[in-house]
Amino acid sequence: MDNNSLAHTTWECKYHIVFAPKFRRKIIYKQIKADVARILSELCKRKDIEIIEAEACPDHAHMFVRIPPKYSVSEVMGYLKGKSSLMIFERHANLKYKYGNRHFWCRGYFVDMVGKNAAKIAEYVRNQLKDDEEYDQMTLKEYIDPFTGEPVKSGK
Repeated sequence: MDNNSLAHTTWECKYHIVFAPKFRRKIIYKQIKADVARILSELCKRKDIEIIEAEACPDHAHMFVRIPPKYSVSEVMGYLKGKSSLMIFERHANLKYKYGNRHFWCRGYFVDMVGKNAAKIAEYVRNQLKDDEEYDQMTLKEYIDPFTGEPVKSGK
């Protein structure tokens, strides 16, 4: 039997999902990035959700997943965010002082159904971290005194 078949159903349900840690705290997320990726991967395997591509950026996560039709996207996101929060706080007990009530993730998420442009979405997710870094480099401000042409020193 094909992986994308159920008793009387053949399916191809792919979604691009983006969600972020509460307050988009970058420092904490960078420190536990690898562990968060392992936790999300483990939870997806439990529900037979295939992760096609995934990228954990400093302040948000992108996942390109194939979800069986027996689960709704909201059900999957509730499961992933709820269970992963519990597992993160279990493994990193010091975070509970910074994130009250065991809420690691923001309340919402972004989801987009992926049709025939699956390759383009996979490429986008794969390159997301690189694109974010390039954008950050382009938006860095260099403070130069317009009268002298010299860099402005901090504290001026």
